[in-house]
Order: sequence, then structure tokens, then C-alpha cells
Amino acid sequence: MFTGIVREIGQIREIYTSGDTRIRLGCTRAPETIEIGASIACSGVCLTVVAKGTDDSGPWFAVDASEETRSKTTLSDWQVGTPVNLEPALKLGDELGGHIVSGHVDGLGEITRVEPEGDSHRVSIAAPKALGRFIASKGSVTIDGISLTVNEVEDTADATVFGINVIPHTWEMTNLQDAAPGKRVNLEIDLLARYVARLAEAS
Repeated sequence: MFTGIVREIGQIREIYTSGDTRIRLGCTRAPETIEIGASIACSGVCLTVVAKGTDDSGPWFAVDASEETRSKTTLSDWQVGTPVNLEPALKLGDELGGHIVSGHVDGLGEITRVEPEGDSHRVSIAAPKALGRFIASKGSVTIDGISLTVNEVEDTADATVFGINVIPHTWEMTNLQDAAPGKRVNLEIDLLARYVARLAEAS
């Protein structure tokens, strides 16, 4: 489990395919603090560490991604140099600073608008229509692994468009600083919203 509080921005150093796709990411964490088999949320996708080390560019770790994962997330868009939000899995006693995040992507959104608003940025995202009923004003949503609060929601014929306000700290500490119209993002709906909707259906 995760909280949606990004700890650092990693960078794709290498991508190669041999069966599954192996991805090597640069980071700042010392290799001895990363365990083989540990879960790390990479822009919202829970992936397992399969190798680690240090080279001339600094510390790195590697993960494997199946074709299923690539087809359902933005991993298919990743290239060498792509910035990736990183968050290690929660440990017992860690502060839950965002909201409960599983690292299982529910769908892909597309950024439709980015505008400065004071010192912050207002970002609008179009989500698949099927996810619209789980997205509510003042509710939580995870975007590329970042826990954010929904400001407003508008349903259209083809999608659900929602807006978020990104404060300067979040803008600087995540890959949202590269946000632009047309960019795809990983979306994970709030777990509580998912279960409330299911209970409502059952009743």
C-alpha cells in the first residue's frame, strides 16, 4: 500500500524487452536501503524491484513490467529520460499523509488544460466515462501516483473532466511540472469510493 505522497522523481535510464519489459530507473536512494522484492510505486504503478546497484550516474533499481501492465498504464509511453514519480511501500507506523493507494491503475486520463492560478497551477484531466461516478468534488484521486483533491467535476458525452489545484511544492516535487495538454496520466480512484459504489449497487 502507498499514500500518494511522492518521495522523489526518478528517471528512466534503460528499457529493454526480453519476454517482459525490464526498466532501469535512476534514483537518489542508496541501494542498501532498497530490498529486492520490495514494491515501489512508479508514477502510480506498483512494481517489484528485481535488481539494484550504482553506476557512474548514481544509484538505480530495476523492475519488470508485463505486456498487460504496459497496455493498461502509461508505461508504454515511457522512454529513456522520462521522469517518474517514486514512492516506496508503506511500513507499519508510517504516517498516512495522503490517502490509501494500492498502486493498481484503474484507467488512463488525458490532461486537457494547464493554467497558472496564483502561485499554483490548475490542471484539468479527462477521465474515462466509466470512472466518472467514482470522482467527486472534494474527493481524492491518484494521478501518476500523486494523492490530489478534486476541485470540480463535469460529465460530458465522452468523458468525465475534473480539475485539480497543484500547489508549488507538489508541482516542484513531482512530474506534474511537465504537465501539458495531451499528456496521458495513470489514474487510480479512491478505494473508499469504489466500495461505496459497490455497496450502493448491491442494495
